[in-house]
Amino acid sequence: MRRMIGPDFTHVRGWVFDLDNTLYPPEARLFDQIEVRMTAYVMQALGVDDAEANRLRKQYWADYGTTLAGLMQVHGVDPGPYLTVVHDISLDHLAPDPALRAGLLALPGRRIVYTNGSAPYAERVLAARGLAGVFDAVYGVEHAGFRPKPERAAFQAVFDRDGLAPETAAMFEDDPRNLAAPHAMGMRTVHVAPAPHAAAHIHHHTDDLAGFLARLAG
Repeated sequence: MRRMIGPDFTHVRGWVFDLDNTLYPPEARLFDQIEVRMTAYVMQALGVDDAEANRLRKQYWADYGTTLAGLMQVHGVDPGPYLTVVHDISLDHLAPDPALRAGLLALPGRRIVYTNGSAPYAERVLAARGLAGVFDAVYGVEHAGFRPKPERAAFQAVFDRDGLAPETAAMFEDDPRNLAAPHAMGMRTVHVAPAPHAAAHIHHHTDDLAGFLARLAG
């Protein structure tokens, strides 16, 4: 068995990774593009101006977990076209990361991606990062019945679908609020971000995911 650092991960056989700003660096700024497309979609769908659409985008993200969840719940927006439009972005700022690929492949057990975006978008990002074929499964918000992280029911739906046992799994996320439910479910939690966030539901923090995984694999 591979040597792991400390006792915290010796039991882990399921490795769950968020996508955006987790499996690629925030400096790629993909969400800048996505937010522009979200705002434009809200303008068109609700017939509001740019300022109001931008306000609603932010408010729904804060109140419901994602802008899409708010649009669905408040306005009955169809999620399919929305997900297609907002994720139709350029990935030119992404580059393959051989060190990250090696660190992921060294992990013992099952590796999955779970994103609040769509699975087809996630597959595009993984390919651009040189991570195609690394993961055993890729799950998007559609696999959670369009319920978003941080809702516990969303995590439960995806984990049930995958057969993943949370008590033997770890979650890697850039958004601290999305680690609360995994922690409550018994997972190891790793906050992946430039700056740490102090919270009882976060076990570890790293600003270098490839380096963190390399240390885990020994």
